[in-house]
Amino acid sequence: MRIVITGGAGFIGSHIADAYIAAGHEVLVLDSLWEHGGGRRANVPERASFMHMDIRDEGVARVFQEFRPEVVSHHAAQHSVAISSRDPKYDADINVMGLLNVLDAAVKTGVKKVVFASSGATFGTPERFPITEKTPQHPTSPYGITKMVAEHYLRFYKAEKGLDFTALRYGNVYGPRQDPNGEAGVISIFIGKFLKHEGVRIDWDGEQTRDYVFVKDVAQANLRALEAGSGNCYCIGTNIKTSVNDIYRALVQISGFEAPVTNGPKRSGDARDAQFDAALAKKELGWVPQTKLLDGMRETYDYFKNLA
Repeated sequence: MRIVITGGAGFIGSHIADAYIAAGHEVLVLDSLWEHGGGRRANVPERASFMHMDIRDEGVARVFQEFRPEVVSHHAAQHSVAISSRDPKYDADINVMGLLNVLDAAVKTGVKKVVFASSGATFGTPERFPITEKTPQHPTSPYGITKMVAEHYLRFYKAEKGLDFTALRYGNVYGPRQDPNGEAGVISIFIGKFLKHEGVRIDWDGEQTRDYVFVKDVAQANLRALEAGSGNCYCIGTNIKTSVNDIYRALVQISGFEAPVTNGPKRSGDARDAQFDAALAKKELGWVPQTKLLDGMRETYDYFKNLA
């Protein structure tokens, strides 16, 4: 199968490229290598083609026309809640207008399906846990809003233009290649500080929770979504709540270093808790998370330690 991965030089996208290539698919990575997005040319697998391009560029349709993909894996995004809260227009320009440019190019060039990186941020802070696909979506950040809006556009393009889709609502994805200098991804950020024997900042009271899912497990969900999940959205998580303080204590255990802690205020747009029941993904995609958090954190820690 011929597949374009937008954002395929990034943290999650590059792992998906690895999984697709390992499964025998032909991959073209399209990425702007935006400095705040974590996209790096070195992340692109050797067997993948590469195009340096922004998803808002009118040249996207030309790239699709030349490569003739059957599927587009759309992972290019402005992914920082903090940046989205500071600059909602910029967030929407990439996450909504960029998406529409990709969808229009897909329709024009006969793409059969889009696999879309949605987010658990579309739910905000619900009244009940765990979160399922039936949980009402009340996003608390511009980032979450744009991801929810994107799902509605996908439904429109399927109904009106025949472009199929599967959307995956990720929990907090972590693992090797995540940017330790960015504003998103507490595990990679903390690891970067621990390896330098620097202090870490814990915002709020540190008891806010997330559902941390390993990036290689997420890549497998994307592999399953190539041929399953038509027209549906799926929660992708572990069904386990983990606090920021838990992450800190686990890294102390893994590294043997007790990093000094500075406390900060609640970040704008941050939800209090998250926990995702992936039962529907198991039923319809045949996907279940395989990696325990401590094992995934050890692999991530070792990856960054070897880079140092």
